[in-house]
Amino acid sequence: MKLPEFIRSNVLLKMTSLNAVVISIRLVIGLFIQRLMAELLGEVGYARTGQIRSLLQMLTSITSLGVFNGVVKYVSEFKEDREQLQKLFSTSFVFVAIGSVSSWVVLFFWSNTISEYLFNTIEFGYIIKLMAFVAPIIGFQRIFNGVVNGLSQYKKFAKIELGAYLVSAVVMVVLLYKHNIDGALIAIAVTPVIQFLVLLFIFIKVLREYVQFSKISFRIPMSKELLAFSLMSFVSTILLGYVEIDIRNMITDRITEADSGIWTAMTTLSQNYMVFSGAIFTLYVIPKFATIYTREAFQKEVFSIYKTILPLFAIGMIAVFFLRYLIIDIIYPGFDEMAPLFKWQLMGDFVRLASLVLAYQFLAKKMVRNFIFSEILSLGLFYGLAYYFTDIYGLEGVVLAHFVRYIIYFMVVIFLLWRYFNNKKDKPEATPSAT
Repeated sequence: MKLPEFIRSNVLLKMTSLNAVVISIRLVIGLFIQRLMAELLGEVGYARTGQIRSLLQMLTSITSLGVFNGVVKYVSEFKEDREQLQKLFSTSFVFVAIGSVSSWVVLFFWSNTISEYLFNTIEFGYIIKLMAFVAPIIGFQRIFNGVVNGLSQYKKFAKIELGAYLVSAVVMVVLLYKHNIDGALIAIAVTPVIQFLVLLFIFIKVLREYVQFSKISFRIPMSKELLAFSLMSFVSTILLGYVEIDIRNMITDRITEADSGIWTAMTTLSQNYMVFSGAIFTLYVIPKFATIYTREAFQKEVFSIYKTILPLFAIGMIAVFFLRYLIIDIIYPGFDEMAPLFKWQLMGDFVRLASLVLAYQFLAKKMVRNFIFSEILSLGLFYGLAYYFTDIYGLEGVVLAHFVRYIIYFMVVIFLLWRYFNNKKDKPEATPSAT
């Protein structure tokens, strides 16, 4: 079936419509799995799956030393320059080797300590050791996924995402039924392996065209360029993972572990619909912004993106809000305390989406100081406000902190971009030079 002409003529809308199909399928399957987890694990078990997901999120950055967005940027810029690509991949592979080995050592030898911090018990130390062996695969999966995004091959990306999710869902259901919480944690831990294998199966031919594996050398000619992205990834991903883990621990200590599970369920639901935007940012926004050098062109592209995706998200989020009780009954039976959290989470996510469209200019143009400042401000606000509001409003205070944090973050990003273009005085930037 052919897409309507107005969709086919708009790359972002075409990408969005294709991604919507994949996300819709994922959402249906995901909601079924969330229902199973809610029934079989309860609030406490759900909180524990949130902890392991946050650790996995941190590992996606640590194992590759955070070069994913750098790979996306430079692949989009140098896709016709094989020499530069070879320098990029040689450097990236060295970074993966360093990050993976370091991760393996920490996870394997301090598994019980990490388990105690995450779950208040050493019972799940073996899960942490399992993740130690998964760590190298996470690193390489991030690099290869960066190639997919840098080339803007959204059709292959959609196939990879859907294929990996379907296989992961089957593994989750089987292990969940057989081993309950242990099975759920194992399924989450091995998800990167499934993603890696599916990516290779679908993308290996294109990958070989751009990555000359026989010519990869243990050299780091683009270390300076990629280290900037490493620093930015450390701030945005690793600190975020730590903040989420600590907030769950705080909720457990100040309220109950069951409430920690309620908040985890709310954020998981949020991630299910926000994943829709993730592909747009890496497949479209970063490559597009990387080639824009004037204020006028940037503003035009931002308004185009806003007109395309914000109305779609607004309609979806309004629907989620009015159907919140039905969603809880169908997906999270017994999680009734989630209902008051929806309004703040949804409003915060909408402002977050509008903010991130602008903030991805920091990544596209490698504006390290602006990125780090805005991210630390955002995380610091969330961390501090969550602690403060929880004493006043209880669990609802955490999602209120989420909303307030992104209102302030949005205004700060606008100011930083205004200052950036004002200082540039709209002079064209130098085109990427050979390293």
